[in-house]
Amino acid sequence: MVLGFGRRNPYKVLEGKLGYAFRKRKWLEMALTHRSYRFETRDVNEDNQRLEFLGDAVLGFIVAAHLYEAHAEGREGTLTDLRSSVTSGKALGAIGKEIGLGEFVRLGKGEEQAGGRGRASLLSDCLEAVIGAAYLDGGVKAAERIVARIVIPQFCPAKGSDWSENPKGKLQELSQKGCGRGPEYRRVSESGPPHCKTFVVEAIVNGRVLGSGSGATRRDAEAEAARLAVMALLEEARGVKPGAGRGSPE
Repeated sequence: MVLGFGRRNPYKVLEGKLGYAFRKRKWLEMALTHRSYRFETRDVNEDNQRLEFLGDAVLGFIVAAHLYEAHAEGREGTLTDLRSSVTSGKALGAIGKEIGLGEFVRLGKGEEQAGGRGRASLLSDCLEAVIGAAYLDGGVKAAERIVARIVIPQFCPAKGSDWSENPKGKLQELSQKGCGRGPEYRRVSESGPPHCKTFVVEAIVNGRVLGSGSGATRRDAEAEAARLAVMALLEEARGVKPGAGRGSPE
């Protein structure tokens, strides 16, 4: 059931957190409609599953483009790992919880009673649907506004921010704070002719390998490994399992 434009906007607070005001509120309402609500409501014929599919693709594209620009020296494997961390189900679920997305989701009575409003996988799917809805409402720029507002700042500091230019320094800081000692860097391999070598290095914090990077020099490889390790530690601080994949089915 689509709200009329003459009625008071019930999503004003949410739109403020998203950083985008929908021109056609029907897209946002659809993104917030769980399939359980559709099943239990006679005059509702659509839910957010198709928007979730679209939003997943749009989010991946926007994050990939950001990482490509922000990490000019990053190799494909490193960028892929970073994108997976940023767009994982658990990461998105944590963001959804942080912005109070669950308060606005339309759920069926059974799903409501089962605690669906706070379930990470449901919030993750809903957030993807919201991004897909923004794309339909205002194109890529609209989706980018939301991603830049609530997703990228959580995991992808912009170039020139407090640690993006010095990931090893940030890792040193986090490691000292967390376990009382600095990180270790272990060379995994060194290959290629003298004029075109490739180094692979692991960043280890308190005995755990948290990042693996490659580069034309050992220094570059260590920087990539440190960047991934910092991302992993920041995710842990937010309660997100490092490298977590998509959320489990509901």
